[in-house]
Amino acid sequence: MNTPDTPTYTLWQLIVYFLRLGTFGFGGPVALVGYMNRDLVENKAWFSESDYKEGLALSQIAPGPLAAQLAIYLGFVHYRILGATLAGIAFVIPSFFMVIGLGWAYVRYGGLTWMQSVFYGVGAAVIGIIAISAHKLTTKSIGKDKLLWGIFTALAAVTIITESEAASLFIGAGILVWLIRCKPNFRSSGRLSAFAAPIPLQQVAVTVASDGNTLVQIALFFTKAGAFVFGSGLAIVPFLYGGVVTEHHWLTEHQFVDAVAVAMITPGPVVITTAFIGYLVAGLPGACIAALATFIPCYLFTILPAPYFKKYGKHPALIAFVDGITAAAIGAIAGSVVVLAQRSIVDIPTALLALVTGFLLWKFKTLKEPIIVIAAALIGLTVYPLMH
Repeated sequence: MNTPDTPTYTLWQLIVYFLRLGTFGFGGPVALVGYMNRDLVENKAWFSESDYKEGLALSQIAPGPLAAQLAIYLGFVHYRILGATLAGIAFVIPSFFMVIGLGWAYVRYGGLTWMQSVFYGVGAAVIGIIAISAHKLTTKSIGKDKLLWGIFTALAAVTIITESEAASLFIGAGILVWLIRCKPNFRSSGRLSAFAAPIPLQQVAVTVASDGNTLVQIALFFTKAGAFVFGSGLAIVPFLYGGVVTEHHWLTEHQFVDAVAVAMITPGPVVITTAFIGYLVAGLPGACIAALATFIPCYLFTILPAPYFKKYGKHPALIAFVDGITAAAIGAIAGSVVVLAQRSIVDIPTALLALVTGFLLWKFKTLKEPIIVIAAALIGLTVYPLMH
């Protein structure tokens, strides 16, 4: 079903939706992009499938947090810069306030001993949630196209083996589908296609000052994190560890593990953990600067190319390119389910919790994920002390 140029919803309705998703959307980027497809494309029909696929493709080939970029792009579709800005803020701000509260409690009480117990239960339930989301995205977007299934399988395998996502592979998948479907005649054209791959931004070097004000160092480091780290969700964690623990010694290893746990047990984008880290390093100013420095690059990397995605969205070459990137992206999402499962499913209770979560969501279509997350947190608080 194609969405007309005139939106069937108000900007306020979109803002309210992203506020709600940012408040109750558990499961990280894999689940969040699935929720957006289910709610905004299937149920509400505010956006067409092509709008969603274009946004997902752009979010994958640009650096920064996947779910936040998709929210920004969807805000841009009908309400341009204002919609993109307000949708992005609405999506991020609830989890920002949550991690600020957790950061305050963490500093005041010298750690949060219950956090690992909650993560024990929630982390396992999240595997069931994202597995169902990944399955729905796969069956809907890949269809019966053998080429797309081949790309999907290859990217899933690469993600599982390397435990990382490479933007160059997404772009390569898009180019492959474009070449096979469109069969461009390079001899008849004296210029490169308008859909040539962008310059890999990871080749650009940024140096963080080793001295000077801590807030300046925070701003520079987290700008680098937001601008040059590709991949969704926990892809940013190794980069953060290298800078926060190893290079700058802002946090101990134990504090950093707690920061990652905060990201997993709070709703909204996983990379909001940067605000928690910023709070531990320099209080509220550090949290605000870390969050802004992380999200502003992804905002710019989304709204600047967005008009061209909309303008050329119906061009066969771009459709083929987007289909290839989408298949690669969903393959990487499916692979990330396995990677995250290896970290979250550590014993029989967590395995059972993940399986039961997946079964309940498959059996009861109207069951809300926050209910499952709350139940999993209570189970974690009960079972974790008995197992450890």
